[in-house]
Amino acid sequence: DAQESRGLGDVYKRQLFTLSFSKFAIAADYSFKFGTVSADTEPLLDAMRFMAKNIEERSGGRIEIDVYGGAALGTNKEVYEQVKNGAMVMTIADFGYLADYYPDIGVIAGPYLLPNASDFDKLLVSDWYSETLENLTAASGIQVTAANWFFGARHIITDKPIRHPDDMKDVATRVPPNIMWVKTFESMGAKGTQVAWAEVYGALSTGLVRAAEAPIASIIGAKLYEQKKVISMTGHFKSFVAPMMNADIYNSMPKDLQEIIIEESISAGKYMTKLIIEGEEKLIKQLEDNEGVTFIRASEIDMPAFQAATASTYDAFPEWSDGLHKRISAILK
Repeated sequence: DAQESRGLGDVYKRQLFTLSFSKFAIAADYSFKFGTVSADTEPLLDAMRFMAKNIEERSGGRIEIDVYGGAALGTNKEVYEQVKNGAMVMTIADFGYLADYYPDIGVIAGPYLLPNASDFDKLLVSDWYSETLENLTAASGIQVTAANWFFGARHIITDKPIRHPDDMKDVATRVPPNIMWVKTFESMGAKGTQVAWAEVYGALSTGLVRAAEAPIASIIGAKLYEQKKVISMTGHFKSFVAPMMNADIYNSMPKDLQEIIIEESISAGKYMTKLIIEGEEKLIKQLEDNEGVTFIRASEIDMPAFQAATASTYDAFPEWSDGLHKRISAILK
């Protein structure tokens, strides 16, 4: 009855007050800000909150992590530099950006590298990946805590169907300040225009760019469908991202806390991958039914032509180790 409900409500309020008081009464040994440029509504943020919650709980409050979306902590490059310089910050790294610190790791972000997203696991258990991660940390002071976060296949959104690389000729296309993206879209014949992710909506609105590319969830999170109504499922990148933090801070932590961070980073990657794979068709239907978006499916696209056109991208990195692309291709067979 109403009296009982009020009584239960009072109990809940007392419990909530006690939990809140306990959290702030006992200061954490390590307090991090965990930020990304992606919108709060994207699966990436769900995975980040999942990771933060589990780390806080397993550490008994010794680690506290506050999650920020929407570039609240800065652009990708700005936050990477914060991490590199020793700030109590964690972020989500793209391997194309990490190539700025250790070039070889950028091959992971190459076009049409993975036949299937599940093939990425072959890289993660390889000697090459272990060696590369060690070299990245030595070169940058960055500690990657997991790399199994599937961000989604990336597709092109514009105002016309894209079925062949010729359809991208001279199309002003948003690319991040990332050499892999720049070279990939150059190989398609597009005019790559560097725009920060938070500014893509405005760039499409003003005509600074006519096209952008991203996973479906990110297109929805940034509401790009309000500006362009055709999404061509080119799948040019099957994108994985990775949580990262400062290596010196990580190495200074007790062993048990290091293990918790690594284990829960991997667990959150599995969680995010599940969200992405299971949710894509639902998101496509949402855009088709509610937003008037037309999808050009992979079966309607000349994928061999895109693969052939973008193959030259792998020749654009003279700083890579000799035979790098060949070695990666062999691992993925």
